[in-house]
Amino acid sequence: MSVSFAGNSTTSPSREAGPLRVMIVDDSVVIRGLISRWVGAEHDMEVAASLRTGLEAVNQIERINPDVAVLDIEMPELDGISALPQLLAKKRDLVIIMASTLTRRNAEISFKALSLGAADYIPKPESTREASAADIFHHDLIQKIRHLGARLRRKPAVASPPLAPASPSAAPAVRGPVARPAAPAPAVPAPSSGILSTRPFSSQAPKVLLIGSSTGGPQALMALVTELGPVIDRFPVLITQHMPPTFTTILAEHLARSSRKPAAEAVDGELVKPGRIYLAPGGKHMRVVRNGADAAIALDDGPAVNFCKPAVDPLFTSAIDIWHGNILSVILTGMGSDGMRGGKDIVAAGGSVIAQDEASSVVWGMPGAAANAGICSAILPLNQIGSKVNRLFAGDRT
Repeated sequence: MSVSFAGNSTTSPSREAGPLRVMIVDDSVVIRGLISRWVGAEHDMEVAASLRTGLEAVNQIERINPDVAVLDIEMPELDGISALPQLLAKKRDLVIIMASTLTRRNAEISFKALSLGAADYIPKPESTREASAADIFHHDLIQKIRHLGARLRRKPAVASPPLAPASPSAAPAVRGPVARPAAPAPAVPAPSSGILSTRPFSSQAPKVLLIGSSTGGPQALMALVTELGPVIDRFPVLITQHMPPTFTTILAEHLARSSRKPAAEAVDGELVKPGRIYLAPGGKHMRVVRNGADAAIALDDGPAVNFCKPAVDPLFTSAIDIWHGNILSVILTGMGSDGMRGGKDIVAAGGSVIAQDEASSVVWGMPGAAANAGICSAILPLNQIGSKVNRLFAGDRT
């Protein structure tokens, strides 16, 4: 799903190629200083402004003309959630990354911000004195600025309605890998030129649906699960979304409301049954294991995989031991290449992979990696994936 933008003003003209201009809006002088140093150290970005309140940002947005804004939630005079629609009204192609600490209240506000047109969010460490937390924040923030900014420049911004707040048919939210080393992210495949080849769908009937997603994933998941009622009723659905603790709790609640089916963070040892959506909890990998004749959830607190925790590959690969080639997997929007290796394993076992297409992805990293690896049986816009999944589970093999 493309990043949603709000407001009625016309889109600002595209800037010439050059460093991404980043506006930092945070009432903490420490956070502003950290982000300013990190952005200033990158060759492809520069600090356009460092401001203390949302009101300053709204008043100066036209003069500063940034490409990306890192917007704190809690600020004096005008907080981030109040400043967000005003900033997008003045510059609808502005990429806004919300920043908040990991509290339930801030997670809820971040989800609301995403429904109002923010491109992504990032969890701030409670203390920047803890080296590992600061390193994770540094790595994630720079990657989000770079990838979301690059997407903005690669194609003209298209104004589209923001997602409605969560209700029985709605959606919002976005990524935030947790407990990752500060290391370069996996290379994101370049946009493909020409038509990517696809392979036939498996002749084996799928018995489980596996979904992996990252940046832009919660919006995509909300839209997708509203269409999957017939599948969820008869088969288990397991999802790994790159997202930290607390945020996954709330995402599961949104999935339940959107799908009108039971959805929750998976619990270690619980049996996997049809009629439910199982979401990998933030900070833990979700795998499936045998429990007699049944499949069961196995949560694992091991090292990050593909710089993420939870990661998609452990879910995809573990499912082969249970369902063999009777697996349909879907790889949605996200940075990096997580899911590609697990998708290869699924295809080798006789299952199938569908990837979201580039035009409807917020970031075409994960689905692009799968598409360019030649493992996909279909590469589809988000709004066509649900109907295709339903047909495949109903017996269609084309």
